[in-house]
Amino acid sequence: MRQAPEEHDDHAEEFADSHISKTRRKNEMTALQDMGVELVKLSRERLAKMNLPERLYQELLEAQRLTANGAIRRQMQFIGKLMRDVEVEPIAAKLAAIKGESAASKSELHAVERWRERLLQDDAALTEWLSGHPDVDVQAMRQLIRNARREATEGKPPKSSRELFRLLRDAQGPLAG
Repeated sequence: MRQAPEEHDDHAEEFADSHISKTRRKNEMTALQDMGVELVKLSRERLAKMNLPERLYQELLEAQRLTANGAIRRQMQFIGKLMRDVEVEPIAAKLAAIKGESAASKSELHAVERWRERLLQDDAALTEWLSGHPDVDVQAMRQLIRNARREATEGKPPKSSRELFRLLRDAQGPLAG
């Protein structure tokens, strides 16, 4: 007996909704493994701050420890498999923030850069900065500002300017994400 056309269409739609092609599944697994590779590249401290499931966290640390290529490949496949059961959107957002790709992260870094420029140009800016960040080491900050100004006038590499940037960024708190 033949099915009525509308019954056949309903069955085809259900099949299309529940069926994911092998290529799509493979692409999704590759994407999870790639995300796992990015996670393995992070420091232990950054990994700890990502609030990952304990098992995934432990396996990422294990992957960092491995040196044999075959073992690393198998471990990365296993991490990809573990990530199937994890909500990956928050992890991807945190990775993007760490890599500086999120708009909020870029905005924060630009704000820090503007503060550094103001501090190097104007002594009054230090008072303004310190009013919003009372826990910052004032003496260290003044020293970095003095050194950065001297390096700029003498044409030396901006070592102190970079250190000042790091101090300002760290005082701002964690990046978005």
